[in-house]
Amino acid sequence: MQSSAHGVAIPMQPYPDGKEEAGGAKARAAQILRVKDYVLWSLCSFGIWNACCLGFAALVASVKSRDRKVVGDVEGASYYGKRAKCLNISAVILSVLFVVIFIVLIATGNLPSVQREIYSPRYPSDSNQYGGK
Repeated sequence: MQSSAHGVAIPMQPYPDGKEEAGGAKARAAQILRVKDYVLWSLCSFGIWNACCLGFAALVASVKSRDRKVVGDVEGASYYGKRAKCLNISAVILSVLFVVIFIVLIATGNLPSVQREIYSPRYPSDSNQYGGK
């Protein structure tokens, strides 16, 4: 068997002038780093402001965005990042709205369960209720 030596060269160093080919690794890495995935905000939305499970949906979208970012899919990462941002905003707005409505209902006395506890005695003093006089 005869071995033939082929001259295969793989450039391991960047180009001398610091520029790379169009669509090179530097431009792609910079593009990927600009994509936001909003994982921390999604964790807070999931843990604190999880109205209608929107915080959980935002967390799923954030993790998908981060996965796409690791793979190098810029379009997919930006899509899921924008989706996570919209879901986080919706979760916070709905949660704040629910809290405000709850506070207004308590303040006006229109919440039935709170109204019962405040205005009716726990132990009735009426003896006729239990078969007394």
